[in-house]
Amino acid sequence: MTSQQQLADAFVALAGGTADGPDVPGTLAVLVARSPTLLGIRAAGVVFAPHERAEVQVTGSDPEVSRLEHDASDLREGPGHDCHRGSLPPAQAALDSRPARQRWPHYAPRALKLGYARVAALPLRSPSRITGALILLSGRRSPIPPDVLALGQSMADFTAVTLERADEADRSRALTAQLELALTSRVVIEQAKGILATRLSLTMDDAFALLRGHARSHQRPVHDVACEIIEGRADPELIDPT
Repeated sequence: MTSQQQLADAFVALAGGTADGPDVPGTLAVLVARSPTLLGIRAAGVVFAPHERAEVQVTGSDPEVSRLEHDASDLREGPGHDCHRGSLPPAQAALDSRPARQRWPHYAPRALKLGYARVAALPLRSPSRITGALILLSGRRSPIPPDVLALGQSMADFTAVTLERADEADRSRALTAQLELALTSRVVIEQAKGILATRLSLTMDDAFALLRGHARSHQRPVHDVACEIIEGRADPELIDPT
């Protein structure tokens, strides 16, 4: 497979997922699994949190990198955390340099011990916000070439946009379900009002006041009481107050 085919295959995999849309852990796993080969680096990690209060999801291209980035996230340290939270580190840094050791006193020595010499963090940028970071780890101290960083940034951005659109679709489906439930509940209540109004010779407003008052006095949802009226199981106190 040519490098162009590998790249195209990677973007197709990033855009894929389940029938309901991209799977977040799966998409992040694809990103870190494909990055080393496509970018010519030794390993990759990713941190992702679509919202300020969302739990940070972390994964790596191998178990050691996953643990490294998990611990860095817990300590709120490391290039991935800095990039994600907007405190941007240098575009890339030598892990044995004095600035890196000072900035990341836990992360830098541990990454060095694992055999990594240089790191770069690229933001996962959606149109509205930064949702995480792609961390590139190289075994060479020499700088990661600009074209490699540019490609890595494209992969990071594509991932961020894909996951944001999936999140928007999920929220849209949830809102639709809530609206459908509210509409169904409203129809049931209107039917119950009509039954009460006819049976007790009330106006629709008075019928609703009676329905709501009964529900409140018995600490029950109006919808549940309305269902019982429609099904002929209503409290006799309600349908025959005399």
